[in-house]
Amino acid sequence: MPVNEALATYSDYAFRTAVVIYLVAMLLHLGEYARVKAPKQLVAVGAGDGLDVAPEASGERTRTDRFGRMAVAMTILGALLHAGSLLTRGLAVMRWPWGNMYEFSSAITLFAVLAWLVVLRRNPGMRRVGAFLLLPVVILLFLGGTALYAQAAPVVPALRSYWLAIHVSAISLATGMLTMAGVASALFLVRRSGNSERSGGFVSMLPAADALDRVAYRVTVIAFPLYTFAIMAGAIWAEAAWGRFWGWDPKETVAFVAWVIYAGYLHARSTAGWRTGRAAWINVAGLVAVLFNLFFVNLVTAGLHSYAGVG
Repeated sequence: MPVNEALATYSDYAFRTAVVIYLVAMLLHLGEYARVKAPKQLVAVGAGDGLDVAPEASGERTRTDRFGRMAVAMTILGALLHAGSLLTRGLAVMRWPWGNMYEFSSAITLFAVLAWLVVLRRNPGMRRVGAFLLLPVVILLFLGGTALYAQAAPVVPALRSYWLAIHVSAISLATGMLTMAGVASALFLVRRSGNSERSGGFVSMLPAADALDRVAYRVTVIAFPLYTFAIMAGAIWAEAAWGRFWGWDPKETVAFVAWVIYAGYLHARSTAGWRTGRAAWINVAGLVAVLFNLFFVNLVTAGLHSYAGVG
């Protein structure tokens, strides 16, 4: 089937514009931190989410809020353009738009941003996590749009299956959510161990440690079954495409290792002595394993999943 070059071009334009808007949103989030010059200027009231301040800081609160609200608005705009780039890419080639590393990394980052926006809707105190989530998103999108970029084109026969929509959609959604959870766990570790006086107020501006830990856990609880389903769906697809359910292909192996790490995290959260710090480190290790599987395994090792590499 011929490629609709006009839609493919619009997709590329939307993708690049989304990256720029995400970058602006990240800078606005950082501006929210920069407005606070020292911890004494931002006096917390109660245990809350790190956004409540004493009356003497109300003027600073108004300015920081303005930066934060603009950042969220720009992130929503970026997400709409990001989703539009994937939609037009799919229409351009008349297939599900994650058949290569460029499309796959774009889908993962979109789901990570959407996961954060959903969390933000339920817990506005998570707004100041935005800069730290958008940093890996911008980096991954920059790599996707440069080193990993692939022209819109048909895919290899193994990918011409309805399992592409099932397996890859599930793994993309789960990975995006786990990215959000991993960032929250990393910030929890910083919040718990940081010294706000030495950090010039940076640590004190983060959401409360217990709030970050709860978000990381709740998002992982939802993402882990999706990740499990994605692995099972991949095994069924492998049997249809290659005649075996599991062959310890490098990508399959690392995906299983990541699954074990996340299972260990959920177990640790219910184990005395492991519920907070140690469990958070396990969650961060799970994110490292997932990203390692996404990039190093796909691009460096040889295996049955090599077709998902560049081009």
